Amino acid sequence: MRYVSTRGRARELGFSDVLLAGLASDGGLYVPTEWPTLPLHLPSGSYEELAVTVMAPFVGDDIDSDTFRRLVDEAYATFRHRAVTPLHQLGADEWLLDLAQGPTLAFKDVALQLVGRLFDHVLEERGERVMIVGATSGDTGSAAIDAVKSCANVDIVILYPHGRTSDVQRKQMTTVDAPNVHAVAVTGTFDDCQDLVKAMFNDAAFRDRMRLSAVNSINWARVMAQTVYYVFAAQQLGWRPVSFSVPTGNFGNVLAGWIAREMGAPIERLVVGSNRNDILTRFFETRSMTAGTVVPTLSPSMDIQVSSNFERLLFEMNDRDGGMTTEQLQRFRTVGRLDIESEQFERWIEPVFQAARVDDDETIAIIADVCRHTGELIDPHTAVGIGAGRRHRVDGVPMIITATAHPAKFPDAVERATGRRPALPEHLADLLDRPERTSVLPNDLGAVQRFVASVAREGSGR
Repeated sequence: MRYVSTRGRARELGFSDVLLAGLASDGGLYVPTEWPTLPLHLPSGSYEELAVTVMAPFVGDDIDSDTFRRLVDEAYATFRHRAVTPLHQLGADEWLLDLAQGPTLAFKDVALQLVGRLFDHVLEERGERVMIVGATSGDTGSAAIDAVKSCANVDIVILYPHGRTSDVQRKQMTTVDAPNVHAVAVTGTFDDCQDLVKAMFNDAAFRDRMRLSAVNSINWARVMAQTVYYVFAAQQLGWRPVSFSVPTGNFGNVLAGWIAREMGAPIERLVVGSNRNDILTRFFETRSMTAGTVVPTLSPSMDIQVSSNFERLLFEMNDRDGGMTTEQLQRFRTVGRLDIESEQFERWIEPVFQAARVDDDETIAIIADVCRHTGELIDPHTAVGIGAGRRHRVDGVPMIITATAHPAKFPDAVERATGRRPALPEHLADLLDRPERTSVLPNDLGAVQRFVASVAREGSGR
């Protein structure tokens, strides 16, 4: 399998090079040269077996099959449930896909526990090391840190918006005592953090000197690993037509569902759930993507106005014309608006995507309703997914909501809705008492670059 950039100017790469590169040299995101088709007969045993089968075409010959199977097995051995992403019913035609069984209690673990192992394996084989830089609105940072904290060949710097994550989210990043881990609070929004990361990658001299790499959803391997649970959930429900409702900020999770559909999974609809930061919902309603101001909400991982992974879908909508994609994105950055031709919208969006916004009041009401009727506690992001899914549910077609985080990551919101304060699992029970190790930096590229250079260990390009 070979990979091309959505901007059309970077050279084709194989899987291992795409894994380590993260962002393409021309500023684009890597996608496969073609979408593979799922085999007619999928393994119906463990999640791990299915994962190897679904991802194998994307990995190709870059990693031998026995090694890849071992890395997959090791990654999902860290999950608390044997099914890895268990599926259970909430009501008639309504199902919850629990993606929060990993070590940091968020759906990002499903991909990152594998991606961290892939990094260490490839780097060990090559005798190299890298500096990972990433931006997080809450969950990606802790999942990435947990995935690479024991990697001998990786340093990591995670930028998060100062004062805009939950206490649990922050502490999962700042309490990790490992010499290769560095959490940085930036005085700005998640979009500011993401812009700083992209600017570092676009500074070719700095990127090459520091051997920069990425593990957030601009890295293809993240999206690849997420396609598996869409196939898994459809398989669990008998491989009949299903729809998914996905609480979405950066568009990576729901994009993985679209890719699974392209590969042949029986997915009818993908519902995008937004909070008040509803740039995606407004796009699906109006065919126009217009950036606004980020508003803090009870679902902070979705407090985003620039959805990076939409670029991969835009590339497809443009019939893989990298020049057109580059021009549209430059215009969006300049004027804050991206308009799609009606023909493109009717071909690519209307048959698949729907959207809905769920504000904080409705989020609280949904958390309370689910607790009252099922006894189950859910987090605010999952509540957004439930609210959006209920608006677009069709009788006879199962609506699967991706439960993206453990409720204990957002205890204040859950307690406000239900009167019950969710407890952290045993391995994190003392999290809030652990000492923190973090740095606060201004929203300034030079300051962040100087910090990254100062913490790079021998071999990272210092």
